[in-house]
Amino acid sequence: MNKELIYLDNNATTQIDQRVLDAMLPYLTTNFANANSTHQFGVGAYNAVKEARKQVAEIIGAETNEIVFTSGATEAINLAIKGVAESYSDKGKHIITVETEHSAVLDTCKFLETKGFEVTYLPVQKNGLIDLDLFKSQLREDTILVSVMMVNNETGVIQPIKELAELTHGVEAIFMTDATQAVGKLELNVDELGIDLLCFSGHKIYAPKGVGALYVRQRANRIKIPALLHGGGHERGLRSGTLNVPGIVALGKACELAQKELEENLKQIKELRDYLEIQLLTIENSFVNGDTKNRLYNVTNICFVGADSEAVIMGLSNPENNLPLIAVSNGSACTSTSIDPSHVLIAMGLDENHAFNSIRFSLGKYNTKEELNIVINQVKTVVAGLRAMIF
Repeated sequence: MNKELIYLDNNATTQIDQRVLDAMLPYLTTNFANANSTHQFGVGAYNAVKEARKQVAEIIGAETNEIVFTSGATEAINLAIKGVAESYSDKGKHIITVETEHSAVLDTCKFLETKGFEVTYLPVQKNGLIDLDLFKSQLREDTILVSVMMVNNETGVIQPIKELAELTHGVEAIFMTDATQAVGKLELNVDELGIDLLCFSGHKIYAPKGVGALYVRQRANRIKIPALLHGGGHERGLRSGTLNVPGIVALGKACELAQKELEENLKQIKELRDYLEIQLLTIENSFVNGDTKNRLYNVTNICFVGADSEAVIMGLSNPENNLPLIAVSNGSACTSTSIDPSHVLIAMGLDENHAFNSIRFSLGKYNTKEELNIVINQVKTVVAGLRAMIF
């Protein structure tokens, strides 16, 4: 990584692991065949995809025939939600999701509302967690799908997925989770958790952008969804199109490495996150957004009262300072151009001012304590300067 950059925006995307890059490069150069070709080179590409499918399945406790490769989580989410809506509309047209979901889920649900579906958008408590009693009260006989993000991308809050899935199955509905921030960072098993559909992207776990996966349960209570893309019948007919072999190989390798190094990464990154958070909270009038117990280990979302987040971000990445450029964010990268405050923080009860004063620091396996000391000093300087301009 560029020594002049300190990157703390790993929930937006991650640096490609060199081992992942090494695994995918041959399929961009010498082994460039189409995985659906029947000649020797095509068979080689097919076998590489087959191995990657196994690696992806293993990290979530799935079977290989339950993995559908996609261009990323957004495509997987659309395929899953729209697919359930089409296949199960005879049972009902009611869908439940959460106000703090990623825009890929929220926008897909809003689209379905224009097609006659009814969507319940559950609020969250101040800590970002769903009230289980409220959730249970919203389940109906005509509910066909519940979609709840496993780990929130802005706060790191972890929802009680197993309990939610059990309640969902009690009304014979399908349970889906956007696990984009969870896969490779938490130990998870789709059977133990009761998950029917699961989506994630490779670029959150040190693989390249443009590849992801959808898990579709094919064992007991098999889930049936139709294709959104037609033209060749690839991926068991669910996702036609020539397979992105280099990306798929990279995703498989990233999953393999994440599974092997999960405990090591957890310990290392959590220690760094806790150190960063403790030091930043010494800044007067600052507080953490979201539950600090049910939270992923790599992220902290902190409100610095009186310091506009956009100004903080610009101050930390100003090349005129002759200091390392620091990359942080004030919300989801997918909505970074929006002038509105974070919908996640607003849903948690923050007013607009506090939402606009909040910064997400998301750490990865390449961060060091030396970097964090620079970040801590720079944040303190920038926040103090902004507050002095106001007060």
